[in-house]
Amino acid sequence: MGFGPDGWGRDMLAAAGMTIGVSIVGFVAGVLFGCCGAAAKLSRFGSLRWTAEVYTTVFRGVPDLLVIYLFYFGSSSLITSVASMFGAQGFVGAPAFLTGALAIGVVSGAYQTQVFIGAVEALPRGEIEAARAYGMSSFLLFRRVVLPQAIRFAIPGVANVWQLVLKESALISVVGLIELMRQAQIGAGSTRQPFSFFLTAAALYLLITFVSGIGFQALEKRAMRGVRRPA
Repeated sequence: MGFGPDGWGRDMLAAAGMTIGVSIVGFVAGVLFGCCGAAAKLSRFGSLRWTAEVYTTVFRGVPDLLVIYLFYFGSSSLITSVASMFGAQGFVGAPAFLTGALAIGVVSGAYQTQVFIGAVEALPRGEIEAARAYGMSSFLLFRRVVLPQAIRFAIPGVANVWQLVLKESALISVVGLIELMRQAQIGAGSTRQPFSFFLTAAALYLLITFVSGIGFQALEKRAMRGVRRPA
C-alpha cells in the first residue's frame, strides 16, 4: 500500500476523493429533497401532504441498492431509447456519478424530511404566536424565527444522515463508479491481499467520518451561540 510505481496508495486516495465527492453531491441533493418534503408535509394542502407521505414511505422502505439499480437502469434505458431514435446502436449507460448521487440524494432526502419536520415541530409555540401577535408577515416569521431555530434543532439529525450517505456511497460501485469500496475490491483482487486493502478502506472511511464529525460539531456550536442551555 505504498505510493511508488507499484503502489496502490494514490489510487486509494483518489477513490476516497470520489467517495467524498459523490457523498457531498448526494447529501446536498438530499437537503433539497428534504426541505421540499418537509414543506409539503407541513402544508395545509392535502395533496401535497399525501405526496410527501408516499415519497418518504417508499424511499425509506425500498432497499438503497435497489433504488440505485432503478435509477441507473431506468435512466440508461431512457437514454438508449432516445439515442436509438437518432440511429445509435447498442446500450447507452447513464453517467454513474450523477445517477448514483441522485439516487442517494432521493433516499437521504426521505430521511432528512423527517429531520426537518422534527426540527420545526420542536420550536416553542409561544415564540411563533408572539411573532404573529407582533404583526410579522409569514415570510418574516419564517426568516427570523422559524428558520434560525429549525437549523439549530436539525443539525444533529442531519449529521447522522451524512454518516448514512457516506456508507451508502459504497453501493454505487455496482453501476461502475470506482469509489473507495470498489477500489479496495480491485486492489484486493489484483494483489490477493484483501485484508490490507479492506483495512485501509475502513481506516479512510473512519478518517472521513471523524473529520466531518468535527465539522458538524463546530457548526452546531456556532449555531448555538447566544442560546442559553439548561443548567
